[in-house]
Amino acid sequence: MSKNNSFKKNVLIIMIGLTIAQAIPVIISPILTRLYSPEDFGAFALYMAAASIMVVAVTGKYEVAIVLPKKDSDAVNLLALSIIISFFVSLISLVIIFVFNTKIISLLGNTKISHWLYVLPITILFAGIYQSFNYWLNRKKEYKRIATSAIVQSTTTATANLGMGFGHVGSDGLILGGVFGQGVTIAVLAKMILGVDKNKIKYIRKRKIISMVKKYSKQPKYVLPTSLLDMVSMKIPIFAISSLYHSLIMVGYYMLVERMLSIPMGIIGGAIGQNFYQEFSNRINNNNKKSAKILLLKVWMFLFAIGIFPTILLFIYGPELFSFLFGESWKEAGDIASILAWMYLFIFISSPTSRAYLVLGLQNIGLYFGIISLVYRGFIFYISDNIMQALYLFVLAEIVQIICYNLILWRKL
Repeated sequence: MSKNNSFKKNVLIIMIGLTIAQAIPVIISPILTRLYSPEDFGAFALYMAAASIMVVAVTGKYEVAIVLPKKDSDAVNLLALSIIISFFVSLISLVIIFVFNTKIISLLGNTKISHWLYVLPITILFAGIYQSFNYWLNRKKEYKRIATSAIVQSTTTATANLGMGFGHVGSDGLILGGVFGQGVTIAVLAKMILGVDKNKIKYIRKRKIISMVKKYSKQPKYVLPTSLLDMVSMKIPIFAISSLYHSLIMVGYYMLVERMLSIPMGIIGGAIGQNFYQEFSNRINNNNKKSAKILLLKVWMFLFAIGIFPTILLFIYGPELFSFLFGESWKEAGDIASILAWMYLFIFISSPTSRAYLVLGLQNIGLYFGIISLVYRGFIFYISDNIMQALYLFVLAEIVQIICYNLILWRKL
């Protein structure tokens, strides 16, 4: 089988798995929005925003490097390193939450999730282990297993969310459902990996782990700060709406819009992104930059062709679509969706190819973009008179930033 056909087959496998996984929460969303209030979604959004920031740092970004070594003996030590760091970071987060719980709640602008902050370390730990396992499977080209794990997590989370929703437990059901889904998925992934690669454990050595820390030191030096800045910047709207505008309901609206508009990126972008990273790395390692550039352009064009029509549809009929699908109480979320639609089109096109920066050793440039993004996003929400004005400015700035980001990548090739 040719490389091109192999790439397409791998994309298809993951796309089918992710499509099923993403379809499950999409199917139950109209039920969840009638079981949980916008305020419940807002509390859940604050919890997940805080968790997402910590999750970025949980492995020191060493898990991303698992696919890079030529030898499995090096890669398995990176896997071990990522999991060890995950335990360490989770423990530190527990201490921080225990000591500064009141101050953290004050910054978030809501007391509803105070007791759930103590669950954050578990969410963070599970995420770190999941990410590490996922990159190992990506390295081994076990795309069917990656797809299966995504379906398992989606199914278990959805089942828990629905069950607790019918039990009228409020935002607690959304949070507990996510933790339950993570735990089950990790158990499934561990069984998969041990079933095939158990013999690789013998290569794990303390000395080798230390050597991996040094060899891939660019991960915590450049990739981690960049990713951390990106995530903080990404979650600024949620934190700002809660703390500056004091509207947990609007946080819930924004959270639902973010979840729905991220679906295409999760299904199509996620499938293409995993395989693009592997294929792009191979072409660069073989000193074939021209071929890598062609691959990059084809992926951009393909994603634009897929995303443009739904974007136009959402821009015109956002409120009507959201009120029909999720209930009349969610119509205002449709207004937000209409504003954010164009930004998500550009994210959809750019995100799957963003790890090309890592392959080309341009982590420092990504860091600069992260700093700039953090500054202008925070500034926009701080100076805006209302939420809608802030969102319009936010979308415009994001589109300009994404265009500049990809122009630099193109020129470096």
